Amino acid sequence: MGKYKFMGYRRKNGAVGARNHVAIIPVDDLSNAAVEGVVSLISGTLPLAHPYGRLQFGADLELFFDTVIGTGCNANIASAVVIGIEPKWTDKIAEGIAKTGKSVEAFSIEKSGDLKTIERASRAAKRLVQEASEMRREEIDLSEVIVSTKCGESDTTSGLASNPTVGRVVERLVAEGATMLFGETSELTGGEQIVADRMRTPELKKKFMKVFNDYNEFIESQGADLLGSQPTQGNIAGGLTTIEEKALGNIQKIGRAKVDGVLNPAEAPKGKGLYFMDTSSAAAEAVTLFAAGGSVTHLFTTGQGNIVGNPVIPVIKMSANPNTVSTMSEHIDVPLEKILTLEQTLDQAADATMGMLIKTLSGRLTSAEVLRHKEFVLTKLYRSA
Repeated sequence: MGKYKFMGYRRKNGAVGARNHVAIIPVDDLSNAAVEGVVSLISGTLPLAHPYGRLQFGADLELFFDTVIGTGCNANIASAVVIGIEPKWTDKIAEGIAKTGKSVEAFSIEKSGDLKTIERASRAAKRLVQEASEMRREEIDLSEVIVSTKCGESDTTSGLASNPTVGRVVERLVAEGATMLFGETSELTGGEQIVADRMRTPELKKKFMKVFNDYNEFIESQGADLLGSQPTQGNIAGGLTTIEEKALGNIQKIGRAKVDGVLNPAEAPKGKGLYFMDTSSAAAEAVTLFAAGGSVTHLFTTGQGNIVGNPVIPVIKMSANPNTVSTMSEHIDVPLEKILTLEQTLDQAADATMGMLIKTLSGRLTSAEVLRHKEFVLTKLYRSA
């Protein structure tokens, strides 16, 4: 047994969660209205509205299904209602989620219309909410949890303080036997070799470099220059002048840990340890993909003040920028500005972060949750047919 414990929910497939949502999931953009109809009637339901799911194809369609099914499989979701226009795709998503052993109900709007669908889905959602309300938290070892991390609106304080703090936390979690996810493929540019050298095997190193090179070749094939968007204007205002500077600060978030696997977007890890996931650097997209891959809470560092949240997993916001901690205090869960004044060591900052992580896993609401930040953003690879 490990040193750290939290009070969480254990699902039928053995996965452990920090929340107990009943998700109402649209298969496509046209089903959002029915989803909102159910949510307006049934208290305790969580809508996951999105603008996609029609006429996607190839790898883009596969990623769509991986993300939506993976989200429904997340251990923070107790049960789900899936609503779509056509029965085939509706059943595909519902069946994918049901493989976890959780209760899932599926409804298609064709030949029924919105009103009948909303009525039927609402009756199912009512039952699922009441069943979820009977579930109880139990003591769980931290070794069983999956956590993810990302940074946003980074500045010099990110690389100096908040990201190294997360690095210490990652080292501790991996040592405890927990699982960590990180990504932001394009934002590793200039530091990719450092990450490659952390891979446990030559095969993993080769796989990582292919993922990294493919991503950047795609960006270049569009005639784009990362200097036009990376660093962002917020990064530049915070003192980061090149993508290489940003990458070196970003990599601090994995500390000195070795990387145990390379995942596709929304792919769940098959073991414990530290995993790289191929993700966008856009905050809401990346957190959504991590949640689809099984993360049940997220450590998010910010310099200038990114305020992203997620509907499924709690996002713990951290900052070492004293101006941000002061002017945006309602968004910051773990203030770390005292590292810069030498009033707090990295180990002390990691202690504070671990404490907040345990509280959050055990039910404490994050600032993003209280402020209703529920950014659920699917990654789209290319335009639809």
